[in-house]
Amino acid sequence: MVQTPISPVGLCLGDTVPEFGTDGIRGRVGTVLTPALCLQVGYWVGRVLVVEGPVLIGMDSRNTACMLASALTAGLTAAGREVWNLGLCPTPAVPLLIRKLRAGGGLMVSASHNPPADNGIKIFGANGAKLSGKRQAQIEAGLRGQSEHEDHDCSVCGGLRQSNDLLKDYRDSLLTSVGSRRLDGVSVVLDLCWGSATVCAAEVFQSLGADLTVLHGEPDGSRINVGCGSTELAPLRQAVIERGADMGFAFDGDADRMLAVDGLGRVMNGDHILFLWGSALQEQQILTDQRLVSTIMSNLGLERAWQQRGGIFERTPVGDRYVHAAMVASGAVLGGEPSGHILAASHGLCGDGVLTALQLSTLCHAQGITLSNWFNQSFQPFPQRLVNVTVTNQIRRKGWSSCKPLVAAIHSAKKKMGSGGRVLVRASGTEPLVRIMVEAADAALVDYWVEHLASVVDQQLNTV
Repeated sequence: MVQTPISPVGLCLGDTVPEFGTDGIRGRVGTVLTPALCLQVGYWVGRVLVVEGPVLIGMDSRNTACMLASALTAGLTAAGREVWNLGLCPTPAVPLLIRKLRAGGGLMVSASHNPPADNGIKIFGANGAKLSGKRQAQIEAGLRGQSEHEDHDCSVCGGLRQSNDLLKDYRDSLLTSVGSRRLDGVSVVLDLCWGSATVCAAEVFQSLGADLTVLHGEPDGSRINVGCGSTELAPLRQAVIERGADMGFAFDGDADRMLAVDGLGRVMNGDHILFLWGSALQEQQILTDQRLVSTIMSNLGLERAWQQRGGIFERTPVGDRYVHAAMVASGAVLGGEPSGHILAASHGLCGDGVLTALQLSTLCHAQGITLSNWFNQSFQPFPQRLVNVTVTNQIRRKGWSSCKPLVAAIHSAKKKMGSGGRVLVRASGTEPLVRIMVEAADAALVDYWVEHLASVVDQQLNTV
């Protein structure tokens, strides 16, 4: 009889191993993410990371974060790794401190913009970048009992150090990023969504002289992302308008992305931020090849407007790790996603919502204009709608491209819109959703096709 190999820290998880999505492992705690799984993940991360040195762990404010971080720590120490626990922190603090301390790697326990009942694990290598697909595959092989690594003697274990004090280095880096620029007299509203941004965002904005209003400013794992933050901008818009503020910024749960609101209450997504920040860098003649890097989800209006400025616009698959890889390959200095993940080569190529907010606000103030006036200089987006359809069956969700009626409907939509529009359908890498995006110069066409395709997805992929 063939027996399933046993992991040095417990039974092999076999076919129950969750796959890495676009941003690590993510899902409902107790169903997808369990302490048993995290123990195994920690162990195999410890084995797969090739550089010696401590492994850093940060977390957002979710109630389950300490439990999962403890399980990861147990696995890492069983693999012989030293673990430095950073506590509550933004995701970008982890890669920054990895590089500064020359650590072996790091993990962030967070489900980003997901609801409080979810959690996730983001893994970084010794260079501060998200773990490569090759390394992820090695971890998955270990979880399935198929690793080629020799067994480790778990009696030779690592230790744990509480390292909350290291976050001062991250806060200092945020202030350093803006140089001599200030925000004296600028009225700013921050929505910290009860999450990671609560440890530093208000402090750094106040240090620069901003007249600050803070919403949802304490860590609260039961309310993180609930009706606030970058996934729900209504509270921020209302506060900006009621207070007559110059601008407002909303972060997600782990503060690696940000969306902005100008003084008129207009929303600026990652595409607008890329265009405006990119234009400023272009005028300073420090934008390599005049290149911006974004994903297939970016608006066609951004692409065409940037090309009219003489720039190169490069698209990647969805996920900031793909943007990162393309920027490294091309030498691009600015990239990002419409969701508000913005990566700048001058600041470590890691999505950082607080840093992006500081850059946008101080660049605007240094030019002596309001954010509203600067926003008026941005591109005119094509009408675009993104609809999410829940598809709980993972096989059907990931295999949507083999559904002939859906493929035929997508083909019809593309044919009708021609070069004046785009259709994108993809399975979410972080949630049980099929995402449908349609954009075109004609808003009526957008509405018709996105609703039609959403109906086809629901009928074809959710039918028993």
